[in-house]
Amino acid sequence: MPKITLLTDLFFKNRFFVVWGCITLSCILTYFFPLLSVFVWGICVFFLALSLLDYGLLFFTRNSLIGARKLPVRFSNAEANTVHINLSSSYAFRLNLTYLDELPVQFQQRDFQIQHSIEAKGELQLNYSLMPTQRGEYEFGNIHLYISSKIGLVQRRFTIQSSQTVKVYPSFLQLRNYQLKALAEQNLESRGRRLYRRGLSTEFEHVKEYTRGDDSRSINWKASARRDQLMVNSFMDEKSQQIFCLIDKGRMMKMSFNGITLLDYAINATLMFSYVALQKDDKIGLITFAEKTHEVLQPAKLKKQFNVIMETLYKQETRFLESNFEDVYLTVNKRAGQRSLLLLFTNFETITGFMRQLPYLKVMNKKHLLCVVLFENTEVSRIHDRRGDALEDIYVKTIADRFIYEKKMIVKELQKHGILAIYTKPEQLTIQVVNKYLALKAKQFI
Repeated sequence: MPKITLLTDLFFKNRFFVVWGCITLSCILTYFFPLLSVFVWGICVFFLALSLLDYGLLFFTRNSLIGARKLPVRFSNAEANTVHINLSSSYAFRLNLTYLDELPVQFQQRDFQIQHSIEAKGELQLNYSLMPTQRGEYEFGNIHLYISSKIGLVQRRFTIQSSQTVKVYPSFLQLRNYQLKALAEQNLESRGRRLYRRGLSTEFEHVKEYTRGDDSRSINWKASARRDQLMVNSFMDEKSQQIFCLIDKGRMMKMSFNGITLLDYAINATLMFSYVALQKDDKIGLITFAEKTHEVLQPAKLKKQFNVIMETLYKQETRFLESNFEDVYLTVNKRAGQRSLLLLFTNFETITGFMRQLPYLKVMNKKHLLCVVLFENTEVSRIHDRRGDALEDIYVKTIADRFIYEKKMIVKELQKHGILAIYTKPEQLTIQVVNKYLALKAKQFI
């Protein structure tokens, strides 16, 4: 039971100050109208007794209010996470309740409160959502409950010691949506013949009877002659391809859009992409770098690889230094023993900065399949779309046009040298990366 004191947990409501303010003004009026003194003193005694009654009902009983906060095991970054509050009252009358929670400092919410009521000897469950925009450990403080009766003159505070710590991991809630889609696709295929997919690899699986809809080019004539009926070769998607996710942690990845840094967008997309690739039986590895290479995770397709990737990404922070692409190339050349898909999450804002790193990108693309992920600066695009005829507006828009032009030139320069590129808005990054990977798999590029 929370510790309660009679004075420090006593608070007066606005109604109390309004009532006694009016009584004070009435007492002043009695100096000018003495006949009102009896009436005013009667009101004063009445509200004094009412205030003491309200105070006694809340404090001088054995009733109490208990509660607990229930947090998820971990929070998902950039996603809405639900917090559950369970409250139980032993009071014999209905209470008006104000719930205050000491939220972690990362949310910067100092006016968070929930107004509700709880029935006599009843229970109440409150829910609210929090959306973190940073990874790391979040410290929750105590719970403060302010209750009042129907009289509404005073209120009593209950403080519940409920300090808790929750870790915020890269966004993982969206994985459930992919699981549901994958399950629906499996159920659809299990009802009958498998869906025809374009661009299947030539990795042989088995010979089966021909059914309507099968590709006639895959008919096995020798097997058909032996069985005296049409037989076709069945092929499966090529598996166990090696993939590296290269995440740039340099100063350019510190840029923030919608309260989330580009590094966090890249980490969230990497997490989702890794899950999809592991479902396809490909081997996933990870390299993070800034002024030098930091984390190196060798590709694997074990089930525990996803958890290892999540734990590795959880603690990554942006570095305020220039990214060293030469060191990345040397690391990839050393760790990748075979041709691999290199998915590079980085950001170039100027063509000059890009051209300094282009030689290393070209060398990596010779031995491997390199796909560079670039972010669209949505703030600059918003300035570009803004209308204005003033001289200052035209000047600002011209600068914005220059930045957009250089971004497009970077993409064209990558395509010119045979390097794949994804140019997307930060909030659309995850779906663009996953779709690009599935397209590359279908076209047998990896």
